[in-house]
Amino acid sequence: MTRLNVNDQVVHSAHGIGRVVALVTRGFGAEARRYYEISIERNTIWVPMDSDLPSELRLLTANSDLARYRAILQGRPASLTADHRQRRSDVAALLKTSSFQTLCELVRDLTARSWARPLTQMDAAALRRARERLCREWAAVDKVELPAATQEIDGLLGLAQQGHANAA
Repeated sequence: MTRLNVNDQVVHSAHGIGRVVALVTRGFGAEARRYYEISIERNTIWVPMDSDLPSELRLLTANSDLARYRAILQGRPASLTADHRQRRSDVAALLKTSSFQTLCELVRDLTARSWARPLTQMDAAALRRARERLCREWAAVDKVELPAATQEIDGLLGLAQQGHANAA
């Protein structure tokens, strides 16, 4: 059973990066429940403390894992389905997960798709959302400014593009 503690940095799948500021009991409606109180930018959200860590919440990625994610971004992209309806559904499902690895793979694969053909509006919007989330978390994990994280990610994707071109 994974529990969060006060001051843990977390990622909420819909709201982004925050910090657990308190463990509270609140009565919304008939019964009181335990919640993680999380500060995210200028907002506060409350996430129910269930028996296990809620699926929409996870700890911030560990800095020691960035080497693995650099390799993923530089790695061989996976093909996305040609059926735009199925791809939209697949990408939306992937964006709902809060996995850092999934974000890396999605950014890599959508970026690689753009090398061969222009992205649809849906694909371009999904890439922007995924890339923004990836860059923000990368900056927080690596303790660098957002532009530096963005530049590193772009450089890794550029290396992947060179490898893709050399393999073709």
